[in-house]
This record gives sequence, C-alpha cells and structure tokens, in this order.
Amino acid sequence: MKRQFKESMRWALPLAVITLVLAAIFSIISTAILNQSGVITGILVVLVIIFLALFFDIIGVAATASSEAPFHAMASKGMRGAKYAVWLSKNADRVNTFCTDVIGDISAIISGTAASVVVVETLAILHDSGDAVEYVLSVCITCMVAGLTVFVKALGKSFAIKNATTIIYHVGFVIFFAENRLHLPILSLFDRKNSRTKGKIRK
Repeated sequence: MKRQFKESMRWALPLAVITLVLAAIFSIISTAILNQSGVITGILVVLVIIFLALFFDIIGVAATASSEAPFHAMASKGMRGAKYAVWLSKNADRVNTFCTDVIGDISAIISGTAASVVVVETLAILHDSGDAVEYVLSVCITCMVAGLTVFVKALGKSFAIKNATTIIYHVGFVIFFAENRLHLPILSLFDRKNSRTKGKIRK
C-alpha cells in the first residue's frame, strides 16, 4: 500500500506542477487576447479552445484504446517513434489523465472566461444592460458552448477508438522528433524513470 502511494505521489506531484504552469500560460495568453477584444475574437477564442481540448481528448482516448503489440512490432522494424508509442500505450492512464483531465479542465475554465467576454461585448452592441437580457444571453451562450464541446468530443472519441494505433504512433513520432531533434524533454516531465534510461528509447 505504501509503495503504491509513493508511486502515485511521484506521478501526481509532477502532474500538479505541470498543470499549474500550463494553467498560468493559458491564462496569460487568453487574458492578453481577450483584453478589449470584440465578439468575433471572443467566439474565435472559444472555438480554438474547444478544438484544442478535442485534439488532446482524442490522444487520451486513443492511448486507452490502443494495444502495445502493434508498436512493439513497429519498433522491431526500426520505425522511428514506435518506442515512444509503446510508452504512451503502456502508460495510457497517465496519458489519459493529462490529456482529458488536465488539458480538459484548463480548457473549460478558459472557455468559460471567453464566453463571458462574448456576453459582455454582445450586450454592449445591443446597448442593453438589463438583468433579464444579460441572464438569458449568458445562459444561451453557456449552453451553446457546452453543447458544442460535448458534440465534438463525442465525435472525437469515436474517431480515436477506431484509429487508436495510427493516432498513437503519430503522437509517438512527434515526441521522438521533439526529444531527439529539438531536444525537448517531454517524457522526462512525466516519467522520471524514463529520464534515467533515456538512451534506451532513441528510435
């Protein structure tokens, strides 16, 4: 029990730090964009956030739905990125938590902020600051954002499950390129053991 708790803490603490950093970055960027923005800009920000969340949700679901066997076969053939794909599939719980929970929660918060900007700017255009109008408009926009988010994520989950192997291999290749060409320690942020044995996962 204590060993499992320690292993969970080794994963949970870095995840919390990463979440804090990403939340700060997303908040700073969104605040800078939304500051004194109009309705169109606000809508575009909402859409970008929704589809960003969709992108990561697809990766998280694909990791959970994928199997390690195809990636081991690819790795035996020397396909670049295959060993990273093995790691993604083997650590599907971590990948899913990061992609769906961390990115998903951050996206939900920022999309809510962007939606409120759309409400305020729309009221300014209508030259109506009545409480009833503001309430109805706020509810309508919130419902539309929530409905669109659920709709695109539902489509994304079906796509991710049907194409799990292809998706995870391509993500593995991107990580391979980032770590071996751009020297960005992506997996090292999520797996300390992997950072100590990095030389074993080069192809």
